[in-house]
Amino acid sequence: MRNVGGTERAIRAVLGSSVVVLDFLASVQIELVFLVIGLWGVFTSAFGYCPFNGLLNRNTCQIDPSSSKA
Repeated sequence: MRNVGGTERAIRAVLGSSVVVLDFLASVQIELVFLVIGLWGVFTSAFGYCPFNGLLNRNTCQIDPSSSKA
């Protein structure tokens, strides 16, 4: 099941990676917050699924799930 489309996946990957890199420059107090936010963006981009999009019934993926062969 996918609910994150191509453009949104690219944006999540770039922003998530940037936040993870920014994590190395952050102070100890906020380092964990940057790491969690950055990894969330990277993982949702890699897997193509975001639980929050599912809760909001939001789907930016162009693939029709009813036409998939599984």
